[in-house]
Amino acid sequence: MQNRFEEYVGVDGVRYDDFPDAVEFHELDLDGEARLPASATGADVVAAVETIEHLENPRALVRQLIRLARPGGWIILTTPNQRSALSLLTLCVKGQFSAFQDAEYPAHITALLDSDLRRIGAELGLTDAAIEYTERGRIPGTAWHYPRVLTSLLPRAMSDNLLYIARTPRDVTGPAHR
Repeated sequence: MQNRFEEYVGVDGVRYDDFPDAVEFHELDLDGEARLPASATGADVVAAVETIEHLENPRALVRQLIRLARPGGWIILTTPNQRSALSLLTLCVKGQFSAFQDAEYPAHITALLDSDLRRIGAELGLTDAAIEYTERGRIPGTAWHYPRVLTSLLPRAMSDNLLYIARTPRDVTGPAHR
């Protein structure tokens, strides 16, 4: 990370032991309405990697991400892909999405579809939204992954995770900043 960005800031509900000491860190309840100090805002890119599915209130997280980003900055979210073949098959057979089985509870509590992310982003004024798929996924019933040639042909069906990217509103008086 340090070689790719001039600086970066960590925000989480807990600081993990392996988080670099030299990096600025802010502890924050990402489900709540607490706000970070102004010094932690204005980022060009704000990423929440495999975070949103752990929270009760996904909209609160996206509002926090928008507050952290500069007007016109980028928001990136990753989360399990509920529309993958593995997840849909697991839903049909077990009545729960793949990444939301009892063994994952209470860590994974909010299953979101790509359409949910688009709706949340639109509600909060995000623009230029796109969904991308990791093109890496497990074959149902096995520990094996699909061959890359298949995942590139059917990325949504064969990707265990997805990435949502969107631009923050250029008008900082929008709904996420109130």
